[in-house]
Amino acid sequence: MSDPADTRWPGERLGLPESGPRSIARPGRRLIALAIDWALAYGLSLAFFSTGPWQTDALINLALFAGIQLLFLLVVNGGVGHLLLGMRVVPLNPGRLAPWRPLVRTLLLCLFIPAVIMDSDQRGLHDRVAGTVLVRV
Repeated sequence: MSDPADTRWPGERLGLPESGPRSIARPGRRLIALAIDWALAYGLSLAFFSTGPWQTDALINLALFAGIQLLFLLVVNGGVGHLLLGMRVVPLNPGRLAPWRPLVRTLLLCLFIPAVIMDSDQRGLHDRVAGTVLVRV
């Protein structure tokens, strides 16, 4: 395997194309998808678990966010934001996304720090541990 510094684009070492379908989803698109998913969780929290005018409980927000991520990853391989922005979470090895992968990925995503520690392929630590990659469709 080549040195990460020798790669020309994120995902080249993984055998993924530079652009188009199955290429690595770039950070800007990921951040927008995260904002969409968080806004959805916040909206649900506000609608059903409000603690006052425009007030919610942070742990309920996080639990809703995790639940939405886990459900959508298990069913359609991507969160709501991922789907809206044309991305999917796929395993590195061909095949279906085993149920433990979305669980591990979601738990680490909720800790936040693993998600911002990225490698040369722009994969967060949460994706590396789960053996997944976020790609464009």
